[in-house]
Amino acid sequence: MLFLEKLFGLKKYNTTLKLEINAGIVTFMTMAYIIVVNPAILIAAGIPFGPSMVATIVTAIFGTLIMGFYANRPFAIAPYMGENAFIAYTVCGVLGYPWQTALGAVFISGILLVILTVIGGRRVMCEAIPENLKYSFAVGIGLFMVFVGLVNSKIVTIGTESAPVHVGSLNSPEVILAILGFIIIAALTIRKIKGAILIGIIATSAIGFIFGIVPSPEAIISMPPDISPLLFQLDIIGAFSWGFFAVVLTIFTMSFLDTMAGLIGVSARAGFLDKDGNLPDIEKPFLADAISNIIAPIFGTTTSGAFMESATGVMAGGRTGLCAVVVAVLFALGLFFYPLLSVIPAAATGSAMIMVGLLMMQPIKNMNFTEYSEIFPALAVIILMSFTYNIGVGLCSGFVLYPMFKIISGKTKEINKGTWFLFALCLLFFIFYPY
Repeated sequence: MLFLEKLFGLKKYNTTLKLEINAGIVTFMTMAYIIVVNPAILIAAGIPFGPSMVATIVTAIFGTLIMGFYANRPFAIAPYMGENAFIAYTVCGVLGYPWQTALGAVFISGILLVILTVIGGRRVMCEAIPENLKYSFAVGIGLFMVFVGLVNSKIVTIGTESAPVHVGSLNSPEVILAILGFIIIAALTIRKIKGAILIGIIATSAIGFIFGIVPSPEAIISMPPDISPLLFQLDIIGAFSWGFFAVVLTIFTMSFLDTMAGLIGVSARAGFLDKDGNLPDIEKPFLADAISNIIAPIFGTTTSGAFMESATGVMAGGRTGLCAVVVAVLFALGLFFYPLLSVIPAAATGSAMIMVGLLMMQPIKNMNFTEYSEIFPALAVIILMSFTYNIGVGLCSGFVLYPMFKIISGKTKEINKGTWFLFALCLLFFIFYPY
């Protein structure tokens, strides 16, 4: 215990070993879906499922350990949702590039992120973000998590052209289970029961197994598949072609902004930000994220970074890197407990994401609604994150609109150099994005 206290500063952050372990378990439970979802998506790119699953887990282990030991933050790292779909369906599907070249683009973006982090560029740009936009990250990610949770649990489903989304089948056992799971988690949260989210996930899963709503695991333990078909298969040279510029730019921008939004958004909710709205020592979690983007394609998977599901662990009390280390250990066990983890129902994880998303939206009370040149870009971030189902698009819209509205309002002097750089980067993102 004394060793852990010195290593992670548990007393300094007003936390305990029990709280950190519980928070790590909660974080892992809410993001364990990535173990099977990421490789399931990357099949469309031609990447084999078994080795891809191992690559997903190994990347999460390495990245999260760096975050825990080096940055001492309770943020877990794993392959991003959104970027994996972009590579699978757009880069390899529509554009027809091989997955090896796509991984080469991920590697290049990782190198660029490391360089930008080391020279302090990412910190400068983070500090240049207006306060309203910083709060909009937390609120936007919260709304996005609610929407993802609703869709994953099938409470909300894809509709028609006249109504793109609509309520799911409320007499479906899976939907009923998800609603029940949310009620359980909400009730435990209202009663201030510690570990409410974890208890809710376990209880919802157990109910699903008992009543046959979801299949029970056929096995508990199995040996992981061979990763060698993916290891060191990235094509870096091929990604340096001019035709691949738009792909590299898109991957870099999405990774850069997703991590920025995730770190600031979760930190705002956890109270990690200082009086100026900045995250102290932000270079460390940024560097952990950047290094994971180099590691991921080497192992054979896509862009990785700080997961927004880390918010669940923060809400459960996680405050230090020990929480992240616990997540990494559980991912390591996941290599062998894959049959058990793969049957955790979406109703359980979805209901947890809905609750966490609702709690994440609390910083909206700190936003200034009276200054239109500030609030319009912030609201664009919040709305477009969810309605485009793309965090990068939401963020870029805010950074493009902010200087435009400042100019219109005659307040050009309030735009700093960092904001102009983000404006240019995001404008390029929209221009070159492979729609």
